Amino acid sequence: MLPLIVRHLPYFVRARWVFRDYRPQPVTFGSISSWLQQFQCEDRRAVLGLLGRVQYISEGRAEDLLMRLNESLLSRLRASGIPERNVIYVQMHDPGSSSGVMLNMVRDACRLQRRGCWFIDSKNVRDLHEVTTQLETGAIVYVDDFCGSGHQFSDVRDFLADHIVGAFPEFFLLLSICEEAIYELGKRGVEAVSGPVHSKADRPLHPNSTLLDPVLKRRLVDICREIDRAGGLGYRGLATMVVTYRNAPDTVPVILRGNVSQDFVGILPRTTDLPPAAAI
Repeated sequence: MLPLIVRHLPYFVRARWVFRDYRPQPVTFGSISSWLQQFQCEDRRAVLGLLGRVQYISEGRAEDLLMRLNESLLSRLRASGIPERNVIYVQMHDPGSSSGVMLNMVRDACRLQRRGCWFIDSKNVRDLHEVTTQLETGAIVYVDDFCGSGHQFSDVRDFLADHIVGAFPEFFLLLSICEEAIYELGKRGVEAVSGPVHSKADRPLHPNSTLLDPVLKRRLVDICREIDRAGGLGYRGLATMVVTYRNAPDTVPVILRGNVSQDFVGILPRTTDLPPAAAI
């Protein structure tokens, strides 16, 4: 292990620092070594370079970004005549999901309860119907951390749409969103309130990206497919590179996440990739 660490020490130190609060599995010198030694010697520097292109969002950055985006949105709504007491925040998934965590984060950081905002679970369509009927006008704000294809969001939102009564422009507050999802939201009249849009060009292994030398890119893509022939580049081949402190989206290439049960060990595994005993 020692020669491997010494040979790539700057990469090890940077990864340990950047991903220091990654929740599903701590990123340590030992876990970096376990991940890196699975690759052939001639591929390791390229793999480490790919890791260096991950756009990581720590817990502190997530809170700051959500707070700033939310305050900017509320300011816009006030200017358009929508008071805070007419703003409804919607949790997209189960309470322990990323949506619930992000909603709690922005609720507490921005003291939204004291400001009279409403909070509704997406499964509680009765409350959504009753509150929108009572208010008649306002705004709906869906909250989550990341959106890749936009399909999961669209399924939930389309289910809710029939239960919204009155004039309620809809917004999706989140840390990062892919350009594919922007299109899906646009078809539904939902505006994304997000950090920088994660474009195809910003994803080194995506077919539309020219960030890497073609030969190097092809080799990394081949490694992904050796690990998982069908889903090596992540869900629908999105090959995204945004990872939050809570989890890696299923759109991240398996060269970084590893596969389910971690037969191939990932450096940034999803909680659902980890064996039951290791999952948090």
